[in-house]
Amino acid sequence: MTELGDFLQSRRARLTPEETGLPTFGGRRRVPGLRREELAQLAGVSADYYGRLEQGRLANVSDEVLNAVARALRLDEGERTHLHNLARPPKRPVPAGQVRPGLRWLLASITGSPAYVLGRHMDIVAWNPLARAVYGVDLDVHDNMARLIFLHPSSRELWTPWEDKANNTVGGLRMQAALYPDDPRMAALVDELSASREFRELWAAHEVWTVPYGTMRLDHPRVGPLELAYEALPVPGAPEQMIITYSAEPGSPSAAAIGELATEPAR
Repeated sequence: MTELGDFLQSRRARLTPEETGLPTFGGRRRVPGLRREELAQLAGVSADYYGRLEQGRLANVSDEVLNAVARALRLDEGERTHLHNLARPPKRPVPAGQVRPGLRWLLASITGSPAYVLGRHMDIVAWNPLARAVYGVDLDVHDNMARLIFLHPSSRELWTPWEDKANNTVGGLRMQAALYPDDPRMAALVDELSASREFRELWAAHEVWTVPYGTMRLDHPRVGPLELAYEALPVPGAPEQMIITYSAEPGSPSAAAIGELATEPAR
């Protein structure tokens, strides 16, 4: 089974004929969720054509067919993008991970909020002092977000709930893997992270990270609970990079705590 086939199969398993308005004829079903032929009927394509798509045997599947399958599976925007990337991976070179000097200057100028640049393979490629203070680790050494979440013991006490951060991290890694399906370093990272049972289970679920903003909660060992809004902003001219910023509501206890971290000497 291909990555595309695994993803489509996992999404078929989430739907039942009753949910989609298809008739059921009783009897025991051998597979959870929709059968291939039922999904094909909903998407308006032949069962043979859909079967070849799920098996990765269609080289030139059209946007119209992919969009019809996405509608039938009730995919959200992020999942729809992931489907297109899996079916027709973009032809991109593996990036070098360089950060422009101007971007480093920008991070240094952000003194009231943690901020960093996340690159390919979830590498933390640049950061400001507050990002280091919030995470509480040496980012020169622990420079990969996925390893930090799944393989560093402090992460389970820092993020609350840890499971939400873990799920988003795997979802982001899934979307990156679809963009670079033949990247050996990505394959090696997934193999390394698979030492974690939680990672293996989340990776097998084929969830994707779809909302590049939201709220993050932490229990910092020095300043206590933090509730921060995060934004993931694309870097112009570097599609493999994102600027991640965290900000606290003005006047809130979290803002006071961030201010306290900002005044502490760098470690």
